[in-house]
Amino acid sequence: MSDEKKDFEVKDRRAFPQDGQNTEAKDAPAAEAAEGSPADESDQDPPMPEINLSTFVISLNASALLHLGAIEDPTTGKKGKNLPMAKQTIDILSMLKEKTAGNLSNDEENLLKSILYDLKMIYVKEKG
Repeated sequence: MSDEKKDFEVKDRRAFPQDGQNTEAKDAPAAEAAEGSPADESDQDPPMPEINLSTFVISLNASALLHLGAIEDPTTGKKGKNLPMAKQTIDILSMLKEKTAGNLSNDEENLLKSILYDLKMIYVKEKG
């Protein structure tokens, strides 16, 4: 096996403590410092929005609009239609509205109602 030609080389770039102390105690502060370091801010993703019903509904809305061809696919930059997927997403939003009836704030209820109305109108127009 030592006579075989190697096409690649493996380098271990893991950081190990120099003084032989327990790595668990040293890793926690290092991880916290790395997260907040200003030099790495340009490499970090933007902060994610708070997860709540409204952001979930808006996410489903964006998915439906994408499948209806109303907005561009962010990965390709092109518009495309997939009406069965759009219908499924609209059905999911309808089910969500039905299952959460009586448990939503006025704002959440109005958001869901408005989005469903708009998506259904676009769907009917595209299905036409």
